Amino acid sequence: MAAARVADVLLAVAADPDPVGVTEVARRLGLSKAVVHRILQSLASRDLLSFDQVTRTYQVGPAGVILGSRALRDQELRRAALPVLRQLHTATGETTTVSALVGTARIYLDQVVSQRELKMMVEIGRPFPLHAGSSSKAILANVGRDLREQVLAQELPELTPRTITTRARLEDELVAVRRRGVAVSRGERQHGAGSIAAPVRDPHGDVIGSLSICGPINRFTSQVLRQYAPLVRRSADEVTRILADRLNGASDDDPVPNEVAGDVDG
Repeated sequence: MAAARVADVLLAVAADPDPVGVTEVARRLGLSKAVVHRILQSLASRDLLSFDQVTRTYQVGPAGVILGSRALRDQELRRAALPVLRQLHTATGETTTVSALVGTARIYLDQVVSQRELKMMVEIGRPFPLHAGSSSKAILANVGRDLREQVLAQELPELTPRTITTRARLEDELVAVRRRGVAVSRGERQHGAGSIAAPVRDPHGDVIGSLSICGPINRFTSQVLRQYAPLVRRSADEVTRILADRLNGASDDDPVPNEVAGDVDG
């Protein structure tokens, strides 16, 4: 189906943090370079993609950014997560984030930034790979087998010296994530960053994103991570519940339970 191919090409370019060329997109999608080239040129002619004449590569263009911004604003996941992120931030004092699964990548939809002098901030809307970092691993560990296999079959780039770059090790890690209910990262995606995350599901039970607590790695000790684990799990489950309630017609004004805030204090 022609429309599906166009969408696949657009998502393949958008999911990569770096500009990509015709050959790379064709390889990922299993399409001919001629077909991919025609689609890329068509998307670039409408400013959905931008083409670099020097490097012969494509990246998301102005019109694509506009569509992305609108999608972020209208994202139901973001709306459902924000009150929970605020509760989680109050309970921990750290930055809290919500991410969404997009193709074979994920993006941060929003964050509540820590008020501490040393803190983490994330880049909203930028695609990140699913093999590195707690927000990504929380998603990858719990998605359907086909998508997980697609990610595992690809190259796993080293983002930092702590990134897991072999399939066998990553598969073992994902089993552990499913068992614990949370994913942990200490410098896997970004130097000096610590985080813990749990998956968020849609009303049908499919994983659509994740919630995380993140901050400087020295504050994310084993003891702190054990303390945060039930907190982030319950928060992610609360967002899942809110999404289900909205689908069933519950009021958007329903209060978020305050039980989360007491967990850190014991």
